Amino acid sequence: MTLTAPAPFADETSCQCQAPHEKLTIAQARLGTPVDRPVRVYADGIFDLFHSGHARALMQAKTLFPNSYLLVGVCSDDLTHKFKGFTVMNETERYEALRHCRYVDEVIRDAPWTLTPEFLEKHKIDFVAHDDIPYSSAGSDDVYKHIKEAGMFVPTQRTEGISTSDIITRIVRDYDVYARRNLQRGYTAKELNVSFINEKKYRFQNQVDKMKEKVKNVEEKSKEFVYKVEEKSHDLIQKWEEKSREFIGNFLELFGPDGAWKQMFQERSGRMLQAFSPRQSPNSSPTRGRSPSRSPSPPWVFNKASPPSSPKAASASLSSMSEGDEDEK
Repeated sequence: MTLTAPAPFADETSCQCQAPHEKLTIAQARLGTPVDRPVRVYADGIFDLFHSGHARALMQAKTLFPNSYLLVGVCSDDLTHKFKGFTVMNETERYEALRHCRYVDEVIRDAPWTLTPEFLEKHKIDFVAHDDIPYSSAGSDDVYKHIKEAGMFVPTQRTEGISTSDIITRIVRDYDVYARRNLQRGYTAKELNVSFINEKKYRFQNQVDKMKEKVKNVEEKSKEFVYKVEEKSHDLIQKWEEKSREFIGNFLELFGPDGAWKQMFQERSGRMLQAFSPRQSPNSSPTRGRSPSRSPSPPWVFNKASPPSSPKAASASLSSMSEGDEDEK
C-alpha cells in the first residue's frame, strides 16, 4: 500500500481496539490473531541521526507477526540528555524522522525511559521489540528485564557497521574537512564555532585545494591533447606509408626492369631502326647482265677509277651502253 501521509502521534489519536484487550502469547501471535485487531508491538529508542540501522530494526518489529501494528516511542531531550548524553537532533526533529518511516504506524512522544505497567496498559501493548543485548541504564543492569520476565519481549537483530555513535565518530575524526566544507558553502566561523586563526587556515587550505584541482584539470587536458596529437600523428604516418608504397609500386610498374616504359622504349627503338635501315631489292626482279650485289649505274656516270683514255674510246663506250639499253627494251 502506498503511504500518502506520515504516521500519527499517539496523543492525537485513540486506540482503535474495540474488543476487550486479551493478553496474547508469542505462539498465538505468530499463528494469527482475531480479525478484530492486530498485534500491537512497541519499540522505543532515541533515534538520533536516524539511519538505516534504525529503519531495519523497525522493519523487523513490524514483520514479527502476520498482522501487527507498530508503535514507536521516542524519548524527550530532557530524559536523553540526563541518561545518555547530548544529541545532534532535537526531540522535534527526531519525532518527525520517525513519523516518515514507512514501517511506523504510530509515534509516542516523550516516551518513558523505563516501561511501566501503566504505560503498557494505556497503549494496549502486546509485545516490546528490541535487540537482545542487556541495556544498562538508570541504575538498572537491563531496563527490559521485567518485560522479558513477563514474556512480552521479542528480540530483533542489530545492523553491524552503522550506528549513531559511528556517524558522530566519523564527523569528529574528519572535523577539519567538514569545517572547511561548510565555510566554503557560506557558513560563518561563528556559526561553526571556529576560531579566527582556524578560519584563516581553513580558507587558505580551500584555496590550495582549488589550485590543486585546477592543476589537475590542466594536466588531464594536456594528457588528452597529447593523446589526440599522437593519435593524429599515427594516422598521418600510416597514410604516408600507404601513399609511399603506392608511389613506389607505380614507379616500379612504369620504370622497373619489366616496366611499361622499357617496353615502350624497345618498341620505339625497333621502329626507328627499321625506318633508318636500307631497303633490299626483291629477288624476283630481272638482273640480266648485272651482278646481283651491285645496282646498275646510270649511263652518264663514268667510272672514276678508269676514265676514257681517248675520244674514240668514249664514243665506243657510249655506243655499247646504248645497245645495252635497246636489248633491255
